[in-house]
Amino acid sequence: MSTEFAGMIECRPGARLWGPDDEDSRWQAAIDVLHLNTGNAYAALACLFGVRNSFGFLPLAEDRGMPHDASEGVRTEYAGYPGAPDERGTTWITWAELAAADWDGTDRDGTLTRREVAGDATHWGPVWTVMRVLGELHGAQNVRLVVWFF
Repeated sequence: MSTEFAGMIECRPGARLWGPDDEDSRWQAAIDVLHLNTGNAYAALACLFGVRNSFGFLPLAEDRGMPHDASEGVRTEYAGYPGAPDERGTTWITWAELAAADWDGTDRDGTLTRREVAGDATHWGPVWTVMRVLGELHGAQNVRLVVWFF
């Protein structure tokens, strides 16, 4: 049985100007990752999110659940997927965390790097480009990727 995933990039446009606690700094959906052609290569899902991790990567953001302050756009999209919410693996990661990640970290055998399976030159490159641009505009800690698996 295959594992598919869906998700959205979201940001807090007002947080850099007014601070993250300001009422105008709520998370807002920016773009569905399906528009960015990520594919579902298991090595990438393993090193990023710990899903199907037979590779032995130390995942960057494993099983964090749905953010308590997720945008309405993310919650609406998430509700449209099959299965009960507690049956889906859900997690998230900020651009700040991704920018600080060890992209040369390897799998258990030392044969694959995070950069090789999910770096800028992979199908994940467009996701990182969008997050990088939003991070430059709004601050890296105010941009995150929320994903769920089915």
